[in-house]
Amino acid sequence: MTRPLAGIRVLDLSRVLAGPWCTQLLADLGADVIKIERPGAGDDTRHWGPPWHDEGEERVAAYFLAANRGKRSAAIDLASAEGAEQVARLADRSDVVVENFKVGALARYGLDSATLRKRNPRLVYASITGFGQDGPRAGQAGYDFMIQGQAGLMSVTGLPDTVENGGPLRAGVAIVDLFTGMYTANAILAALVRRGTTGEGATIDSALFDCGLAMLANQASNYLVSQESPGRQGNSHPNLVPYQPFACADQPLIIAVGNDRQFAALAAMLGHAEWAVEERYATNAARIAHRAELVAAIEAITRTRLAAYWYEACERAGIPAGPINDIAQALADPQATHRAMLREMEGMRLLGSPLRLDGERMDSDRLPPRLGEHTAEILAELD
Repeated sequence: MTRPLAGIRVLDLSRVLAGPWCTQLLADLGADVIKIERPGAGDDTRHWGPPWHDEGEERVAAYFLAANRGKRSAAIDLASAEGAEQVARLADRSDVVVENFKVGALARYGLDSATLRKRNPRLVYASITGFGQDGPRAGQAGYDFMIQGQAGLMSVTGLPDTVENGGPLRAGVAIVDLFTGMYTANAILAALVRRGTTGEGATIDSALFDCGLAMLANQASNYLVSQESPGRQGNSHPNLVPYQPFACADQPLIIAVGNDRQFAALAAMLGHAEWAVEERYATNAARIAHRAELVAAIEAITRTRLAAYWYEACERAGIPAGPINDIAQALADPQATHRAMLREMEGMRLLGSPLRLDGERMDSDRLPPRLGEHTAEILAELD
C-alpha cells in the first residue's frame, strides 16, 4: 500500500516534543522527514536520561526514541552562513517546514516563514511556540508543565481541594505538547489539501497555550454556561455519575456509566434494579445531585467481590469497565498484543502508531536516527 504522504518532504527544525511528535506522525504516514539537529548536541531530548538506549559507543535517552522514528537526521549549524543556506535550499525542495524556535528567532538566519515562502510559494510552514506569534506573551518561552498550569488544566487535575490531598497535579505525560503536535499535524494536512486546489502554501501558527485552553473541552464549557470554575474532584466525572473507580475486595475497578440504559443494567447487575426507576437515581442529573450516597451504595456491594468478578459481570451486562493498569500491565494486555502496539526493531523496543488505513498499520519502519546519521546523504540531494 502506498502511504498517504509518500512524496511529501518535511523539513523538521523542531526539538523536544510538540514539533517532533507532529513530524513523527507525518513520517508514519509516509512523508520523508529530515530532522535538522545541532552538530555535537542534537535534539535536547537525546540527553534527557536515564533511562538510556545504548548503540555501541553512542547512547540516547528513551525520551528521544518516543518521538523520532521514521526520520533522517542531518547535523547542520543554523547559526553559520553555510548551514543556514543549506537549510534554506532544503526548504526550497520541501513541502513542509516545522519549527519551534522563539518568535522571530529564525528571521536572523533567513529561515522564517516570509523568507522561505517567498523562495517557495508552495511551502507549508508551521511554527510551534508557547503562546503564539502575537499577543502580550508572544515572546515568552513555553514548556508543557507551565502551560498545563497556566491554561487551567492542572486546576481540574488531582484530588479535591483539602490540606491532606495537596494541590493541583499535572498529567503524567506532557499532554499539551502531544495535543499541540496533533493539532499542528492536522493543520498541515489541511493546508496540503488546500494547496492541491490553490497551489499556494500556508503559514501555521500553533501555540501550546491555545491548545491547552482548547483541551479544557467540557470543563471550559461547564464554566461558560455556569460561570463557576470547576474544581478538582479526583477520579470522578463532573458531568456523569457513576463514572469512577470503585473499591473491590482486592483492587479498584473503573466503572464508566454513560447513559440511563447503562445505569439500569448496572443497577440490575448489583441486585438493585429498583434504582433505575427511583426518582433520586433515574436520571443522570438526579444521580449527580445524589452522587455521594449512590457511590457509597455501589461501593458497599463492589467491595464484597474481587475486581475480576465485577469486570466480567460488567462485560456480560454491556457496562463499560476496566482495571487501573500500570504501564507494564497495559503493554502486556492481550488487546495491545493483538494490535501490535509494541514494536521490536533491530533490538529496539518502541510503541507503534495507533493509525490504520485499509487495515494496514501506519507507522514507519525507520528507527529513530543517530545524530547526523544522514547528513552526507541529505546534502548530496542538493546537488
